[in-house]
Amino acid sequence: MVEQVPDDLDLDAVFQALAHPIRRAILEQVANGPESVGDVAEPHDVSLAAVSKHLHVLEDAGLIEMKKDGRVRQCHLDAAPLSAAFGWLTRYRVFWEDRFDALADHLEQEDQ
Repeated sequence: MVEQVPDDLDLDAVFQALAHPIRRAILEQVANGPESVGDVAEPHDVSLAAVSKHLHVLEDAGLIEMKKDGRVRQCHLDAAPLSAAFGWLTRYRVFWEDRFDALADHLEQEDQ
């Protein structure tokens, strides 16, 4: 059964956050464990300010949580919004699979 999207989750913000390749790459980085903002920025060919803006978009969507550890800000993944987005997409995958199965059945009947 597909999970319902929590009332406080802005699914539009989640999909908007996932729409940019740098933000998707950042999520992959922090999926392996918390990383500092500097470590997150290192592999990307953009300024630290640009990475900071991407991090704010991810944080606003609820996909990462920023925690201060002394002078260093650590980025932690929160996968719950990803799970909700996956659940939303799964409903439509099932819909289309059912449609394609019905089409295949219809075409098989036409061939007989």
